[in-house]
Amino acid sequence: MNKYHQVTPAVLTALQAIVGEKYVYTDRDKCIPYECDEGVGKEYIHMPEAVVLPADAAQTAAIMRLANRERIPVVPRGAGTGLEFGAVVNEFGGIILSTERMNRIVEIDAERLYMVVEPGVVTAVLQEEAEKQGLLYAGDPCSGDSCCIGGNAATNAGGNRAVRYGTTRDQIYSIEVVTPTGEITTFGSRLKKVSTGYPLEKIIIGSEGTLGIITKLTLRLVPLPQHTAHILAVFPSVDTALSLVTALPKEGIEVTCLEFMDHEVIRVVGQYLDEKQPYADQNGNYMIIQLDGKSEADLDDGCIAVDEVCRQCGAMEVFAADAAKVWKVRKVFTEASAAECPVAAMEDFVVPPDQLKELLDQLQAVGRTQHISFRGVSHAGDGNLHLDVLRRGFTEEESQEKVEAFEDTAYRIVYSLGGRISGEHGIGQKRKKWLARYTDPVALQLMKAVKKAFDPNGILNPGKLFDME
Repeated sequence: MNKYHQVTPAVLTALQAIVGEKYVYTDRDKCIPYECDEGVGKEYIHMPEAVVLPADAAQTAAIMRLANRERIPVVPRGAGTGLEFGAVVNEFGGIILSTERMNRIVEIDAERLYMVVEPGVVTAVLQEEAEKQGLLYAGDPCSGDSCCIGGNAATNAGGNRAVRYGTTRDQIYSIEVVTPTGEITTFGSRLKKVSTGYPLEKIIIGSEGTLGIITKLTLRLVPLPQHTAHILAVFPSVDTALSLVTALPKEGIEVTCLEFMDHEVIRVVGQYLDEKQPYADQNGNYMIIQLDGKSEADLDDGCIAVDEVCRQCGAMEVFAADAAKVWKVRKVFTEASAAECPVAAMEDFVVPPDQLKELLDQLQAVGRTQHISFRGVSHAGDGNLHLDVLRRGFTEEESQEKVEAFEDTAYRIVYSLGGRISGEHGIGQKRKKWLARYTDPVALQLMKAVKKAFDPNGILNPGKLFDME
């Protein structure tokens, strides 16, 4: 492991010369917001030695050159909405490099369907600006009101529309990147296809700030759907609800969103909002479906087809839903779950969509055997299951042992079904033990070789994803 140095007064003076004294924090009160993210786990909370807020790529590159020379770790950070402690310093200490000042929308080209933004732009803001032009930025993480586009790219965030449009990686043409050694370069381009060397932008996106710092993004836009419908289908069981995952594509029905909530989640959310939910007292299970159409007739045909498939799968009722209400119910899950019971762990399993039913069946059996309670929601259309493991029936002190036993069994099941540990939250520091255990050794060694090639001194977000020998 590389030997790292601490931030000295001389280094602080050099940082202040780069960004200005105002944008270098060392005061404890100013640094506290940067010591954690929104994940669960006190053991991963660490105070940075300093927080620095560059204004652009040039300042970011100067910081990286200084850090390389002094062998000081640098941890890139956006809004801090991550869940795996990927944007938090660890035992190596070092500097948090926050991109929050880089928050401009540089350009929106409505004719050529793209926009250029800096990494600190809040995702909901760029969505709103695109919509004003009659366009759609299709990336749609549930934390869109607070997360930043740079963080979305760093973790390859998914979200509700991924089933139709893909993840953040699929929304990006190109990225300006500051390398760990302090060079500024651009990966990717605004092309429909390319076969010219390695697609390095695809590697940087999803690398969780370990290979480079994204300082500008060129995003793909699409025309705003002319007509949209939101459907709430209520099913008597988890199995009948999840049968929709394969039934809809089999009928050639392309949905924009397909989100699953079981009856326990519906109960907790209704309690949190103090709003009675449809069929909550009958153990209803929800599928929230969004359809987009080019015309009212096209949309009507789609809605009729969805209704027929839902009823064939055993739906108790199929509603035309109020979009604001139904998505509020879906997106408030995390807050509602934590308010009802302390959350010991937040899982982000992903399996082939047709294996979701089997995954849930096996996890329920594990829960009964290990006396573990959990509840979750799912981006069902792309096989992504968000699970809250509850600290119910055991103390906080017992939490780590209980959760590890559950995760060990659960991950074996996930991988046996062709899945992976994370669908969109990433690995960070919290999941790296499991990544090392379940990743093919050849693949893991190649990942480490890529890290070494990009970051020879190992200073950019060290100890995340995996440990370097």
